[in-house]
Amino acid sequence: MGANKPVPKIELTDEEQQILEGYVRRRTTAQALALRARIVLRCAQSSESNTEIAADMKLHRLTIGRWRARFATLRLQGLQDEPRPGAPRKITDVKVERVIVDTLESKPKGATHWSTRDMAKHSGLSHSTIGRIWRTFGLQPHRSDAFQLSNDPLFIEKVRDIVGLYLDPPESAVVLCVDEKSQVQALNRMQPVLPMMPTSPEKQTHTYVRNGTTSLFAALDIATGRVIGQCRRRHRSMEFVKFLNQIDESVPEDLDVHVILDNLQTHKTPAAHRWFLRHPRFHIHFTPTYSSWLNQVERWFALLEQRALKRGVHRSTIELEKAIYEFIEVSNDSPRPYLWTKSADDILANLQRFCGRTLTSQGMLANF
Repeated sequence: MGANKPVPKIELTDEEQQILEGYVRRRTTAQALALRARIVLRCAQSSESNTEIAADMKLHRLTIGRWRARFATLRLQGLQDEPRPGAPRKITDVKVERVIVDTLESKPKGATHWSTRDMAKHSGLSHSTIGRIWRTFGLQPHRSDAFQLSNDPLFIEKVRDIVGLYLDPPESAVVLCVDEKSQVQALNRMQPVLPMMPTSPEKQTHTYVRNGTTSLFAALDIATGRVIGQCRRRHRSMEFVKFLNQIDESVPEDLDVHVILDNLQTHKTPAAHRWFLRHPRFHIHFTPTYSSWLNQVERWFALLEQRALKRGVHRSTIELEKAIYEFIEVSNDSPRPYLWTKSADDILANLQRFCGRTLTSQGMLANF
């Protein structure tokens, strides 16, 4: 019954339209206010009911109705939070915005990023207040993530090809993500490991002794999550071809094999090329340059590192390889395939937005 109740019609002035769109675009806008602005803009642009808009925006119907009614009555002022009980605020929105803008758009003299105390000295607020503002808006100046955009001229075609295999694998075929984890070190700690105790985690020395290396060749079946693995002391084209022979023996003869590989030189040698020519049921799909994230076996390598290698103590390469094979055996006892959800269009759209933000930050958007 509530869904059929007449709802206020939202008509925006040019000034209100501009202000609401500014709330949505600006990175410094509080997320709650940006969401309310999006709701009002959608209500003004559409004649749909609150229920239909809520379903499309993945919100509750009452949320849409509340902010539609608040705006219809109080206009822009209705989107602000109502006064709360207690002592009045001492830090105004202007000061909070100034801290956020300075954090995002400037750097302290003699440093690459702001600390809470540097910003406190700069803004005249306490460092604990700066910390609360940063936590509220999800700002972490002390952190820095790495990225690398592909320069592959066939990037779009390769993304569509590989993602297509993940989302709609061909019939009568198996799709394998193949790669090598090279130079895995057998490390023995300089002193005995202290086991975990109540209130105390396991302790290891940061110094270690190297006891040799091994290279793991692995093929992840995207349909089942099972892994074919082989450790070799050397990492050459010869070892890669031997691993391909193992894959050929493991996969039933009546199935085609789609192999996803990165651009490692080992995968493109004449010996590897001749092997693929002699085995026409194998179809090769190379990932774009700097795009190892497209190869699902990399996620399995990360799991291997986290659970079996990072804290492992191995006195020889034999012990190391035994631990790796044991992890493969356990993984294959209860395999879980990774669920790929992003379409190629979604990935390319996200990259386009990322490139736009990157170029904007460098003042190069006009050339994009």
